[in-house]
Amino acid sequence: MTDGLLMQKVKEGDLSQASLLFQRYHRRIYLYLGKMAGDYHLAEDLTQNVFEKVILYRKSFELDQNFEGWVYRIAKNVFLDHTKLQNRMRKGSEEELIKAAELPDHQPSLDEAEQKLHTALAALPEQDREVLILTRFQKMKYIEVAALLGTTESNIKVKVYRAMDKLRTQYFQIESI
Repeated sequence: MTDGLLMQKVKEGDLSQASLLFQRYHRRIYLYLGKMAGDYHLAEDLTQNVFEKVILYRKSFELDQNFEGWVYRIAKNVFLDHTKLQNRMRKGSEEELIKAAELPDHQPSLDEAEQKLHTALAALPEQDREVLILTRFQKMKYIEVAALLGTTESNIKVKVYRAMDKLRTQYFQIESI
């Protein structure tokens, strides 16, 4: 059954169908939020919030919508809401914000190069990090990312190119330390 039809059943009140959507998208949303936040423990909580909002806002889903784009939009908004709240609570220095975005040291099975890559990714501005996560880690097509972010495919290609350039610079700065 398609995601849209499952969501239509959820919208009509059959909440048991939400578990199938959760099974299909939980890992992808968790990885997306983990990379955006740089904290996989936080990503667990944020992912839970996303699926709570899927249920809460089920009436706003339209059958002709792409469920994947809709759920990623919810995930992005959950992340932005969390970030805004954190920024209000902590008016720290830029250095503290970068430290908060770094991956925890206890990440399993990351070799040194991967750790440097994740550190470089965490140091990027949020918009750059997001397009790279969606296109490179989540394997979304440029046209899908464009629809999700409300822009054109060519604009996403430019953003990815520029973000990759910044990531490369960050990575080699870390490499030289």
